[in-house]
Amino acid sequence: MFYRRKIILALLELFEGKLEKIRLQKLLFLFSMRQAEPEYEFIPYKYGCFSFSAQADLVTMVNKGLLIDDQDGLTKNDTVKYFAALKADDRKALAEIKKLYGAMNGTALMRHTYINYPYFALNSVKATEILTPDEMDKVKAARPGSGKTTLFTIGYEGISLEHYINKLIRNDVKVLVDVRKNPLSMKYGFSKSLLKKFCDSVGVEYVHIPEVGIDSDQRQELNSQHDYDQLFLVYKKENLSATKGVQSKILELLKVKKRIALTCFEANICQCHRKPLAESIAALSQDQFELKHI
Repeated sequence: MFYRRKIILALLELFEGKLEKIRLQKLLFLFSMRQAEPEYEFIPYKYGCFSFSAQADLVTMVNKGLLIDDQDGLTKNDTVKYFAALKADDRKALAEIKKLYGAMNGTALMRHTYINYPYFALNSVKATEILTPDEMDKVKAARPGSGKTTLFTIGYEGISLEHYINKLIRNDVKVLVDVRKNPLSMKYGFSKSLLKKFCDSVGVEYVHIPEVGIDSDQRQELNSQHDYDQLFLVYKKENLSATKGVQSKILELLKVKKRIALTCFEANICQCHRKPLAESIAALSQDQFELKHI
């Protein structure tokens, strides 16, 4: 079993085996804030801090029979003592979470996390109900904002879904433009339908433009930067020269939305076609705008 799932089960164990879903997410968040290298990352969601990865693990554990999911919350469904199996620092942190926050209900935990971590209240549907006007001002101040027109590029290799989405939010990206030819991924959250769903949930529009992608059979045997450079020479000659109309549509989208991001897989911008694509789009414009790889 993944260690991160043992943490969730140990947390439930400390709470007599049962927690409401909102309380579980908030307690797991507060625990994660105490870890040097958190097992779970979180995004600002409709009830505050939320981890898609934790939610996916919860669904998996329900399907495996380790948890029972009902209208009252989640219940641990085995007798294994997971708390004792955790690292000493994690046992200490979980015990402190139980001591400090164990008596708080879901609303109290939301209020506590909103006040102390206002960024995570940005998309909350409850914030105005449970925060004072002064506290709401701090939430509003935590929202990234920029009027500067910027074409971003972003890859998801090596980072979590939450880290990726937080990059979009923190850079005030309005539209995510998926430039993969085939928008499928073995990595959780990055296939087209899920990525669109998760972007929509935080106010980022998602569009897929496959015409400017590269066929998977062209991406074989890329063992050095030279191999990538040769691939992109062909890409510029054959694809970019033939898709000026599509690139112009992306440029128009940028002019309207001001802050859009081209996305593909590779972390290294020099090994991804989004770099020559972004440069080609920039060359079509008579107006100056920032090109930024995040």
